[in-house]
Amino acid sequence: MSTTNHITTKWLGNMAFESNNPSGNNLTIDIAKEDGGDGQGYRPKALMLAGLAGCSGLDVASLMKKMKLDVDEFTIETIANLTDEHPKYYDAVTIEYHFHGSNLDEKKLQRAVDLSVEKYCGVMEMFRRFATLDIKTIFHHA
Repeated sequence: MSTTNHITTKWLGNMAFESNNPSGNNLTIDIAKEDGGDGQGYRPKALMLAGLAGCSGLDVASLMKKMKLDVDEFTIETIANLTDEHPKYYDAVTIEYHFHGSNLDEKKLQRAVDLSVEKYCGVMEMFRRFATLDIKTIFHHA
């Protein structure tokens, strides 16, 4: 049986929209002032990158918890190349997983990243359909 996600996106006037989600949280989508918006919300393409990083990050955080890994700080840098022609889309995306700490288990952390990238993250799989992905894991020992 398949699952359906349903969100409602409502125009707020000018170039702003509000989208809800099944959890009851709302977010505002808008564009920059120089493009005719008010700059009061998230831009759609940036939201796609946040969705990608968030999806994979949740996988990795869950695995860090299960493996009882000691990590002081974990950040994901997502750097995407936008095509020149309309419709503009991301054709190449670099995803950097940065782990900071004094007791990093590099092997297990790399395994957590690999499991997310190769098996669990559905958003990663969607991106794979239209972009070349470059995955990097970087360890910062305190």
